[in-house]
Amino acid sequence: MAAPSITGSHVMEGGCQCGAVRYRVEVSDNEAYLCHCRMCQKATGGVSIAFKNVDTTGLVWTGEPQWYESSPIAHRPFCAKCGTPLGFGFLGSQYLDLTVGSFDDPAFFVPTSNCGIESKHAAWEDTSHLPGVKVTELDSAIKAWGKAGLKVPD
Repeated sequence: MAAPSITGSHVMEGGCQCGAVRYRVEVSDNEAYLCHCRMCQKATGGVSIAFKNVDTTGLVWTGEPQWYESSPIAHRPFCAKCGTPLGFGFLGSQYLDLTVGSFDDPAFFVPTSNCGIESKHAAWEDTSHLPGVKVTELDSAIKAWGKAGLKVPD
């Protein structure tokens, strides 16, 4: 069962993996979407990417992202230090799609639509039937973190 849609103004925060780029943004709901287009696949290295569309008038960056002009019509913010993809936007638009995974609380958002379905990989649509393991229980991760003198992050 899908999570219910939430409306009303919410201030959300997020940023890159290393923390060099952070943002704070006002969102009006918890609706997000998945993009499956080839440009997003290549830009993120994934089979799809989850985005939340935001109005940039309610977006404040702490630590400026770098911008990559990914086509003649669009650009993408990212962290130059760690490489985290942070979004997608059409050039000249007041709206920007922020990557759901870069939010501090990505679980707040629910997928409500798909975009770029011409490049959608059917084999990746539903993986809920596949076996899974927590990273904290993965021997290779436990050994690697242990070798660094650290505990596997939750």
